[in-house]
Amino acid sequence: MTFEKGLHAAKTHTTSSWKHISMKYPLLHLVIASLVAGVAAPSAIWAQEQAAPPTTVAASQPSQTTDYHYVVPLSLALEAASESVRVCALHGYLVTATVVDMDGTPQVAIRGDGATIHTSESSYDKAYTVVTLGPIFHFDTSGEFFNLTKTNPFAPRLGSMRNVMALPGAVAFKSKNGIVGALGVGGAPGGDKDEVCAQAGVAKIADRLPR
Repeated sequence: MTFEKGLHAAKTHTTSSWKHISMKYPLLHLVIASLVAGVAAPSAIWAQEQAAPPTTVAASQPSQTTDYHYVVPLSLALEAASESVRVCALHGYLVTATVVDMDGTPQVAIRGDGATIHTSESSYDKAYTVVTLGPIFHFDTSGEFFNLTKTNPFAPRLGSMRNVMALPGAVAFKSKNGIVGALGVGGAPGGDKDEVCAQAGVAKIADRLPR
């Protein structure tokens, strides 16, 4: 018997044996098929993860918490961010202020004189936390979320998600009783001080947002 004929005979025998097992022991067939699928699936997932390297900022998604959609005009966003940096500077705090829209997309980022590089990330993360989780858990500041992590057993897990920061320092822009953006501040010696500056920035333009 040639090698090719022997290989063909082995394949035929294996196929026949598998059909016999699956007919005689259908439950065993299902178990084996499940195990095969279980082994293959992680490999496919791993390949997808390798093909799509992680990003440092979460992808923007349309807000799912309200039908009302409003974007704070650029001129107002700039004014609010500038005011928060100014107020912090008066107290000697070197900060960055970031405004995000209600989908979590950055609109404005102002890095004050002397502010360190990491303040850009912290100011964004605080603002992102307010616009994405605030409407769900009913808080308007990241300071409220910080307090929630100390009383709600599930909140600390949320705080470990990408771009979510459970520290004070961000305040929501409100329009028609909904969160339509947030201003985050990072760099002061304490999140509570960041949040005071963010409050000042939001208050600067609050009366010019749609009621």
